Amino acid sequence: MLVEALVLSAILFVIGTLGVLVRRNAIIMFLCIELQLNAVNLSFVAFSRYLGIEGQIFVFFVMTVAAAEAAVGLAIIISIFRHYESVNVENFNLLKW
Repeated sequence: MLVEALVLSAILFVIGTLGVLVRRNAIIMFLCIELQLNAVNLSFVAFSRYLGIEGQIFVFFVMTVAAAEAAVGLAIIISIFRHYESVNVENFNLLKW
C-alpha cells in the first residue's frame, strides 16, 4: 500500500513539474503547482499510516498554503490578464528591471 501511494505521488509530482517547465500558460502552470502540492499531500498521508499522525497534520498546513496560493495567485493572474489581455508568461515581464 505504501509503495503504490508513493509511486502515484511521484508520478503526479513529475507530471506537475513537467507542466510547469513545458507550458507557458500561467493558469496551466498554476494548476501544475497545485498538482505538485497534492502529490506531496498524498505522500504525507501515505507515510502517516506507518509513522504517526504528524503527516496528516502537515497535510492541513499544506492545504492552507494551497488555499492562500489559489486566492492570491488567481487574483494576480486576473490582474495580469486585464492589463496584458493574455496569460502567456512570455508576453509580460513584470519583475524585470
